[in-house]
Amino acid sequence: MRRRAAGSGQRSGRLAVALAGCLLTAGALAGCSSARSSLGTSDSSCYLALPTATKAVENHGRLVGVHLYELSALRHRAPKLYKTLAPTGPASERVCVVAFEGHFEQATVSRPLGRPSGRLAVVVSTTPDNRLLGTIIFAHTPLHFGHPHIG
Repeated sequence: MRRRAAGSGQRSGRLAVALAGCLLTAGALAGCSSARSSLGTSDSSCYLALPTATKAVENHGRLVGVHLYELSALRHRAPKLYKTLAPTGPASERVCVVAFEGHFEQATVSRPLGRPSGRLAVVVSTTPDNRLLGTIIFAHTPLHFGHPHIG
C-alpha cells in the first residue's frame, strides 16, 4: 500500500510541475501580446510605407517612428504639420507619418516642404496606395513618436 501512496505522490508532483509550467507559459504569452498592443501595431500598415519614406530622404538619417493617422486627426494633433502639408484629399483619408532624425536640406529630399534645412524630416504618404504627399523638414518633431513606458 505504501508503494501506491508514493506513486500517487509522484504523479501529483508531476501534475503540479506541469500545471505551473502551463501557467508560466500562459503568463509569458499574455505579457507579449499586451506589450504588442501598446506598441501601436495598429500602425503596422504604415510599415509598408518605409521603403517610400526611406527613398524620400535618400536613405539618410535614423528612423524615429511611424504612425498612422486620419487627416482630420492630424489636423488636431499637429496643426503645423497639417498646415504645411496642405492636403487636398478628404479628411477621412489615412496617412502614414514617418520621422527621420539627422541633417536634411530641401535639395536632398523628395517633395520638400517646410524649412530649408533641419534635423528632422517627416515623410507623409497616403495608405494603402503609398502616394508621397511630402517631406516636411522641421527643427523639432511636431508629433510624439516614442513610447515612454518602454526601456
